[in-house]
Formats: sequence, C-alpha cells, structure tokens
Amino acid sequence: MLTLGFFYGLGSKPFLILMKKYFITLIVVSLFILSCKTSFAEEKSSLPSAKVMLANAGTDKITDNRARILRKFLEEWNSPLSDNAEDFVSYADKYNLDWRLVAAISGLESTYGHAIPPGSYNGWGWGIYGTNTHYFNSWEDGIETVSKGLREQYMDSWGATNVYEIGRIYAASPTWALRVDSNMAIIADFALRNPDSTLSLSL
Repeated sequence: MLTLGFFYGLGSKPFLILMKKYFITLIVVSLFILSCKTSFAEEKSSLPSAKVMLANAGTDKITDNRARILRKFLEEWNSPLSDNAEDFVSYADKYNLDWRLVAAISGLESTYGHAIPPGSYNGWGWGIYGTNTHYFNSWEDGIETVSKGLREQYMDSWGATNVYEIGRIYAASPTWALRVDSNMAIIADFALRNPDSTLSLSL
C-alpha cells in the first residue's frame, strides 16, 4: 500500500531535482536518436544520387569532373590514354553514351591501352579478328570511332540498349559485358573515393 510518506515525497525538493534530471536525460537521448536516424537516411540517399550525377553529367562540364576523374583514374594505371580523358567525355556526350563506357572497354581489351598491336592505337579490340588488325591514326581517332560505332551501329542500327546487349555483338566471351560493367563501376567508385577530383559535385 502507498503511504502518506510516499505522496509527501513526491513534492519534496530531492524528488523534484531527480525528476528534472530524468526528463533532461530523456530529452537528450531522444534528440541523439533522432539525429542518428536523420544522418543515416541522408547517407543512404547520397550515394545513389552521386552515382546518378556522375552518369548523367551534362555537356556544360567538359573540362569537368568527369574528365578530371578519368584522367586521374587512368594515371593510376599509368595509361597512355590519360591525356585523352577529355576526348572520352566529349565523344560520349556527342554520341549520347555513358562517359565511362569506352574507357571501361579499353580496360578490358587492352588494360587501358597497354596491350595493343604495335602502332595501332587500338585499345578496344575494334576490328581485330584472326590476322586482321584495325589501325587508328591516334588515340583520339580510336575513341571517336569506337564511340560513334557503339552509338550508330550497336545501338541505333542493331538495337542494343545496354552494355549486356552490346556485349552479345561485340565479343564472343559471355563474360565480356559483366567485366566492362565492373570496370565502369570501378571508375564510379574511384570518383566517390577521390573528392579532390569531384570538387563541383553537389550531393
């Protein structure tokens, strides 16, 4: 049973001080939990939006994050294609391709330009079959030709809509598209891990 002493204690100064501390602690803990939930939600939403922005950056950023990202990425591979980073981006925009695609194909076909027929500037295996070798005049010529070919032949004429459908025509290997797609993801991940190359990206 409750005693008169208990009810008297509710109005006592020590009890009121204790209850005040309890409510202050409760408020602080509640605010902390709320801020954690908000931060986690923002973190979850920021990564996909970053990937979307990277994939869809427009032509107004040619000297832009994408070119800087790609140059730095190719430099990490000591690639002879690093000086052509802007060409990858500008021709991707011209032919409405993902800016990472043609570079990613070069990663698979020639380790970003290292393993090519001598003097061919052909880092994409483009037109190479049997004893036939296709020669480009320069890296830029190769980038433009491959970009144009992917858009006009593979996509517009033959109906490919993604890298997996391109892969069925481009290469005999059933894993070609998966590996190109993986290279594209690696480039995107590199961009997210190197903020110095992405100064104007707003998330």
